Amino acid sequence: MSHDLILKGGRVIDPSQNLDGIRDVAFTAGKVSAIGKDLATSPDTEVRDVSGYIVSPGLIDLHTHVYWGGTSLGVDADEFCRASGVTTSVDTGSAGPGNWAGFRKHVIERSEARILAYLHVSFAGIYGFSKTIMVGESENVRLMAPAECAEVADKNRDLIVGIKVRVGRHSSGDQGTAPLNAALQVAEQVGMPLMAHIDHPPPSYEEVVDMLRPGDVITHCFRPFPNAPCTGQGSVKQAVLNARKRGVLFDVGHGGGSFAFKTARAMLANGFEPDTISSDVHTLCIDGPAFDQVTTMSKFLCMGMSLSDVIKASTLNAAVALQRMEYGSLMPGSLGDATILSVKEGRFDYVDVVGEHLIGDRRIVSEGVVLKGRWWHPKRTSKFRKRP
Repeated sequence: MSHDLILKGGRVIDPSQNLDGIRDVAFTAGKVSAIGKDLATSPDTEVRDVSGYIVSPGLIDLHTHVYWGGTSLGVDADEFCRASGVTTSVDTGSAGPGNWAGFRKHVIERSEARILAYLHVSFAGIYGFSKTIMVGESENVRLMAPAECAEVADKNRDLIVGIKVRVGRHSSGDQGTAPLNAALQVAEQVGMPLMAHIDHPPPSYEEVVDMLRPGDVITHCFRPFPNAPCTGQGSVKQAVLNARKRGVLFDVGHGGGSFAFKTARAMLANGFEPDTISSDVHTLCIDGPAFDQVTTMSKFLCMGMSLSDVIKASTLNAAVALQRMEYGSLMPGSLGDATILSVKEGRFDYVDVVGEHLIGDRRIVSEGVVLKGRWWHPKRTSKFRKRP
């Protein structure tokens, strides 16, 4: 079989196949076409020597805001993805049913990187957040649009993977769980999972996770007090344990206010690792403290998660949350996405949202991207030149 592209000799870490070893990975017609040792090439095959580097399935960032130009939080998806090794950016509620059409036409369909989305139950999505204006879109019950949300989600199942809602004092004021109730009705109606944001109470972390169903996602899962998932004594709250047992998924969603080393240390010490690692990148945190996906992954590596589990939380587990198993894998027939990574050793300064610094000894670095079966890193190709 003739392949379009082969990544030669890299350390392939693919949790979907329980694989960690030196392999070649081939791509043809936008899909993974083969994986193995010493794959045969043809004169038309582009070969990239990635020996000494890690090859993973294309990274999935389950929580981003990439409605660039349509909301004040949006960053440029292609620019962000290329730099951080992300091949699939999942926008979480930037758009609601009232402005979804613009997001689809002007951003998603024009982007090279893959973009999927959770649709906000609020009519205009997250419309009022900047450095100077903070308007919680869930504060006004008149903005909840369950009927319109269900209609738009049903008609756009190729791109919409679930329903998003934000609850907490900053996003829903004194509405408590009312917006969550509305969003759950939509998710149930259209048969999709729900992603729930939680910030300061009300409501409480426990109230929110108690309402979530198997396959639903609680994002900002390792947020600082108040509304942390652990007690002040460092034990995991019983409602959190019950939710995981029930099948609720726990997503990092770092962002500008939603990840604390203190919380993460307590959770990890109890054996409670996040299901998915995501950056929650947006204009207010892309220059810190979140920065990007690989920086968020690096923090967990430095706190004791294995490299394989960190990659799993950004590939296979994210695909499970999306209910799209062709993502997050290098099995033949899967989407033709891969990320080339390295792990640098040294002394690296990481910071969380409350200003605590962690000095880590490792950093995960994105070195290159294969997207839809082709090399997608034109600005930095010299390191992996095509073989003659």
